[in-house]
Amino acid sequence: MQRLLILNGPNLNLLGTRQPEVYGSVTLPMIEENCRKHAQEIGVGVAFEQSNHEGVLIDAIHNAKGNADGIILNAGAYTHTSVALHDALASVDLPAVELHLSNVHAREEFRRVSYISKVVVGQICGFGASGYTLAMDALSGYLSEKDLL
Repeated sequence: MQRLLILNGPNLNLLGTRQPEVYGSVTLPMIEENCRKHAQEIGVGVAFEQSNHEGVLIDAIHNAKGNADGIILNAGAYTHTSVALHDALASVDLPAVELHLSNVHAREEFRRVSYISKVVVGQICGFGASGYTLAMDALSGYLSEKDLL
């Protein structure tokens, strides 16, 4: 069974109340519950972690090696600032998907820069909370294709 780590960065614990006009009204626990249901439907294991601290996110990425087959990362604002997250993803040799609730390419200029995009297999943005299940499907499909090669 494939094992996916869904990792959420700073301020995502405030989903549902933080700028709902941008990020929607769905909370992080609601997203996690939806992902658990979807994981059962597609036959994958899923684990979750959220932190507002860059080092905790880096540790979670390091700990994923040997415990997960792939990572879905919504790094929040760290997407646009963290060379350390880039390096952590590059170090663990696990496929990862970069995820954003909003369409970062249609927002402020600084949000169009991603330090992690060069070390992920793909990016999903702009689909709100449903982006998480889209990312699960995409990563699971990627892992299945990789296993066939």
